[in-house]
Amino acid sequence: MATSANIETHPWEPFLPEGAKILMLGSFPPKENRWSMDFFYPNFNNDMWRIMGLVFYGDKDRFIADTGTGSGQVRRFDKEKIIRFCSSRGIALYDTVSKARRLNDNASDKFLETVEPVDIMALLDRIPECRAVIATGEKAAGIIASWLGCDVPKTGCFVDIEIDGKNIRFYRLPSSSRAYPMSIDRKAEAYSVIKGILQY
Repeated sequence: MATSANIETHPWEPFLPEGAKILMLGSFPPKENRWSMDFFYPNFNNDMWRIMGLVFYGDKDRFIADTGTGSGQVRRFDKEKIIRFCSSRGIALYDTVSKARRLNDNASDKFLETVEPVDIMALLDRIPECRAVIATGEKAAGIIASWLGCDVPKTGCFVDIEIDGKNIRFYRLPSSSRAYPMSIDRKAEAYSVIKGILQY
């Protein structure tokens, strides 16, 4: 039986660099034993930072830490390099769920119960130069749409939203999880829209 003891609270504060033009929102982090770093998209088997490496540098290993060689090598992402990248490009990061319950004891969105959603409007208030909100998966897209009062875009598409007299585009992009059936190259092609948003 589910109890309050099963409820997990999001482990991190929102990452909202000054001048951020994009807010990327996922669903909820995996359990800590799956982290390769204490930052967003921490699971080494999640391809978000490989996708970003391909989109911006043509190098899927751009954000993988150099931890030496040998059988004891631990593969992980380079948190500081990722933070510098997101800060310099104007990419803010958080998730759509602040409190969650795992119904199947794993990281699958399919079995993630939203106990308390994140106040997305409050996040946008803190990054006034934001031009686009990007959902990085189906669950995140549904929660964002409910906050913004709009339809959920099809994967790879967007809808225009007016918030306090300002136009913001709400994109739904494919999940960076390897469980989502799409090659990393095709995912990178979809995520390349980020470069265009940052250039205008």
